[in-house]
Amino acid sequence: MKTPLGLLLLPFCWTHVALAADEPKLAIPGEVLYENKLDSTPGAEWKAAKGKWEAIDGAWRGSELPEDKHGAVIRLNQKLTDFVIDAEFCFSGAKSTSLTINAVKDHMARIAITGNTVTIRRDDNDHRGPDKAITFAVFSRKFEPGTWHKIHLEMVGDTMLGQVDDLIAWGSDPLFTTPKLAPGFTAAGQSIQLRNFVIRAATLNPAWEAVKAKLPKPGEQSIDAGVGAAPKRK
Repeated sequence: MKTPLGLLLLPFCWTHVALAADEPKLAIPGEVLYENKLDSTPGAEWKAAKGKWEAIDGAWRGSELPEDKHGAVIRLNQKLTDFVIDAEFCFSGAKSTSLTINAVKDHMARIAITGNTVTIRRDDNDHRGPDKAITFAVFSRKFEPGTWHKIHLEMVGDTMLGQVDDLIAWGSDPLFTTPKLAPGFTAAGQSIQLRNFVIRAATLNPAWEAVKAKLPKPGEQSIDAGVGAAPKRK
């Protein structure tokens, strides 16, 4: 019996027990705007700007190519207003991955994940200009290769909420009220696996203020306080 090529190239990814809860947070999810299990070759609606993106064993594999001298990037050609995105990821050798959203010009926001950290931030929107990224939270968390984890992003009005498994943070910025474009993924190194990508329309959760009161304020959660430290409260 021959072993499938994908199993030779990748460690098998097991589902991690810590999955994001389904209770409403910032947003109330609505109709599905786009859904893709990511179990087949990326279609024409996706643009692979950098790296190699392929379907292996029922999931996408994104790998950085040395000749690119840049992390792998793939983006969906879609304009969004208020939305919720869900997906799953599994480290298979990559140094980092991220779920990102672009503005009309340059980047807008991202959830960035390494093997040891999760960062939720508003991105630098002009690179060489005066604008700077704003970090809403940095969590310490070990992501073992070969385990599936859930990533979740909500954007409503001027606010974003990011979640990876049970780690949650939020932040607000006027940039978030501008058109949101090209949701996508990045991968540094080789490789990351992705599956079960869904975008839903969203409306503001009427209970958001109560939910927000139970979460760390933007900037309070940082691994500078120590690995596994609780959020600093004012």
